[in-house]
Amino acid sequence: MVFKAQVKGGRLLLDEPTDLPDGTEVELTPVGASWMDGMDPDERCRLLQAIEDGEEDIARGDWVDGDELLAELDRRREAASR
Repeated sequence: MVFKAQVKGGRLLLDEPTDLPDGTEVELTPVGASWMDGMDPDERCRLLQAIEDGEEDIARGDWVDGDELLAELDRRREAASR
């Protein structure tokens, strides 16, 4: 099923009525979210879960600065080539 809706006052307003029962959960993807175009539902679910996991890692301070990581990899590569 595909539903069309618009945001009005911060809420989603469906363009047409639906027969879905109250409490039914739906997954919404904004039109124009082209970074997810071509992904099947499983791929999309895994991506969104990975994003959530990353946000949790960052919140608890479990992350490494990208520049520091690249510098460390360069040091290791140089040491291994000696």
